Amino acid sequence: MKIVVIGGTGLIGSRLVTNLRAHGHEAVAASPQSGVNSVTGDGLADALQGASAVIDVTNSPSWEDAEVLKFFETSTRNLLAYEAAEGVGHHIALSVVGTERLLESGFFRAKLAQENLIKASKNPYSIVRATQFFEFVKQIVDYSTEGNIVRMPPAFIQPMAADDVASAVARIATDRPVNGTVEIGGPEQFRLDDLRRRVRAAHQEPRQVLSAPHRRYHGIQRTQRAPITDKHAQLSQPPSETGVARSASPSAGASPPPASVGR
Repeated sequence: MKIVVIGGTGLIGSRLVTNLRAHGHEAVAASPQSGVNSVTGDGLADALQGASAVIDVTNSPSWEDAEVLKFFETSTRNLLAYEAAEGVGHHIALSVVGTERLLESGFFRAKLAQENLIKASKNPYSIVRATQFFEFVKQIVDYSTEGNIVRMPPAFIQPMAADDVASAVARIATDRPVNGTVEIGGPEQFRLDDLRRRVRAAHQEPRQVLSAPHRRYHGIQRTQRAPITDKHAQLSQPPSETGVARSASPSAGASPPPASVGR
């Protein structure tokens, strides 16, 4: 299959391209760097020629409410229109578990708008909602750090390694469209403050971790279980303690959107 990965040079996109190629597919890493821009439409027609599937793992360069909404709506409309014109048989979009429970955030309102556009289209599709990535735990901690004190809410998190996200999305992309939503997530639920303590112990860091029940999470007052999968979700394999610490180390050039999976 020829599969075009929109956002194919990012954290998940680059892993997707590698995974798909390893399984014998023609994977195209499409991004502004390669002359393909889903917002302006530049390069889309050429990139999508002969494609069986398109995977959208793009992310907005701005998290400002109006800008992030404009990005996802414009990009998604363009992709769906170009795919329909080229006869692409499967549109796959990576989204976030619990999106409809986190609408205090403009980012999540934009992701929900993206999902609704896909559902309203006539394009065969699969929406893949993933939980937070292990790779972004450090950035979440940095956001919650003041001096040597880390104040984190005891809300639940169900982190998943980026490699596992890419593997799950690749598997779904090479199957028939579900014309619905699939949830994927990590195998284990942690409280944010407790996960940070485990990472701190593994790295022997001096920062003290304090529970802060009313602490906002990237500006969002989260419910305890907002980003947790339901019982029908596809779960990855449990990482070892070493894996937890390694996965929670900084990822090169990565920057997560507010309280989301990031791309």
